Amino acid sequence: MRTDTWEGVHDVWASNLEHAFKEIRHVVKKYPYIGFDTEFPGVVAMPIGEFRSMGEYQYQILRCNVDLLKLIQLGLTFFDERGNPKATWQFNFRFNLKEDMFAQDSIDLLANSGIVFERHADEGIEPFEFAQLLITSGVVLCEGVQWLCFHAGYDFGYLLKLLTEEKIPENEHEFFELLKIYFPVIYDIKYLMKSCKSLKGGLQEVAEQLKLVRIGPQHTAGSDSLLTGAAFFKMREMFFEDNIDASKYSGHLFAIGSASEHSPPATA
Repeated sequence: MRTDTWEGVHDVWASNLEHAFKEIRHVVKKYPYIGFDTEFPGVVAMPIGEFRSMGEYQYQILRCNVDLLKLIQLGLTFFDERGNPKATWQFNFRFNLKEDMFAQDSIDLLANSGIVFERHADEGIEPFEFAQLLITSGVVLCEGVQWLCFHAGYDFGYLLKLLTEEKIPENEHEFFELLKIYFPVIYDIKYLMKSCKSLKGGLQEVAEQLKLVRIGPQHTAGSDSLLTGAAFFKMREMFFEDNIDASKYSGHLFAIGSASEHSPPATA
């Protein structure tokens, strides 16, 4: 990954949110590949009942937690088609440990990674303000933009909740229909790894196997989004001869099914 074009991580709070999106609207035109990651307050609830499949069960765990909890941080890194990064924006959302639900182990992990929760409570971004600007940014609802992620069911669950201002759909089918509208092209690295037998583990382990060097602290959304995008391009080069078949890989999220599986078959 070349980093001589990369401007670094822009930390975004409520005070500079509009300025960040003004820049993003310009950048996405030439850098339409987006490395994406979020940080959220863990898993606090489990669904009860009977489930038709493990995929459905995993989706219901995701749904009940995304509905209950709030996003803490979101990272977007913009790359060109050759994998050169331009810039990373790390959005810090309003989150109050005295008022909002969380899993203690997740909060401890994030605090150890450098997240300052007092600042999130005082200066964090309001989700509605973020969603309004994202909708008009040219980043979502656009077939020319490709989203690059790692095991990203929860990431997209939280982002869909922000964008729609509603709870996420009750079933996988509706979730993937909605996902396809807002994010027409998604590549989940964890899903791509099914075709890369030598790659195993989480994002950090995969990056090390690909000989990539992390910039910034682990478990922060900006650093993770940069590393995720870099891993995608390195995998594309090493395992896919620089050409990933969108019809085979786009729209799949690891562990909870895929958009293609939940769409009706096309008719001639």
